Amino acid sequence: MTVQTHTQHTEKSAGDIDTLDMVAQRLDQAAHTASAMTQLSTQGVTLSLDGAYQVQDASVARRFARGEHQLGIKMGFTSRAKMQQMGVNEMIWGPLTSGMQIEEGGTLDLANFIHPRVEPEIAFLLKKDLCGPVSFTEAMDAVEAVAPALEIIDSRYRDFRFSLHDVIADNCSSSGFVVGQWRRDLTQLDNLGMVLEMDGAAVEFGSSAAILGNPWRSLVAAARLASERGRVLKAGWTVLAGAATAARPLTAGNYIRLQCEALGDVEFRVRDSRAAATAA
Repeated sequence: MTVQTHTQHTEKSAGDIDTLDMVAQRLDQAAHTASAMTQLSTQGVTLSLDGAYQVQDASVARRFARGEHQLGIKMGFTSRAKMQQMGVNEMIWGPLTSGMQIEEGGTLDLANFIHPRVEPEIAFLLKKDLCGPVSFTEAMDAVEAVAPALEIIDSRYRDFRFSLHDVIADNCSSSGFVVGQWRRDLTQLDNLGMVLEMDGAAVEFGSSAAILGNPWRSLVAAARLASERGRVLKAGWTVLAGAATAARPLTAGNYIRLQCEALGDVEFRVRDSRAAATAA
């Protein structure tokens, strides 16, 4: 993944809803048809931070119009190293929808993606609404259960190249997620060993400590960031806390498994229905 940063954040036609909606339509079309598009800056569009989130909202609204519904949110840039790479001191976030969910032990079809990658995560299941500045204790009190999870990221931009605001507009590259068995008896998440396997071989070794030092911090941040945009993290939602290791590209035939200390395993397989159709 290559990230392009910009020092100027002036928004083209600032406040022009038609312009933002046009960008959202392009991104949604790219996601819906699994077709890569050029970076927004290449198209002559430079978004402000607020404009990028407005595009994200408008793009996800099209998914809702097709019958999807929101299941939660994902957090991004929860690694200090990633923040430094991007030259920012804040995380980003985007909605998780029903169309993104893959059953644990199920199959991901590459035909629905452009250049997908997988990364290991910790997931929270909320039992009550969470919003605004909250403490660790308040965040923990709002959680019903915790689980190991895998997120599939798939930038709609060619070559996985984007700026900070480009990726926010693209729903933070979120494209799919798989959640393992929920556990209701664990609160110590600060240093759990995590091993990502592909086809039976360990390819990434990490710790939950890579997620802001403690995944609970990510949930606290999620509540604050949501409230800054007038949103509430709702009871029943899933919150993905952020990646614990680098992401790995997926290919047809892959068997993906995450082993997470104290939380257990989560897995899925990869196929490509286009190859089967061609063979037939």
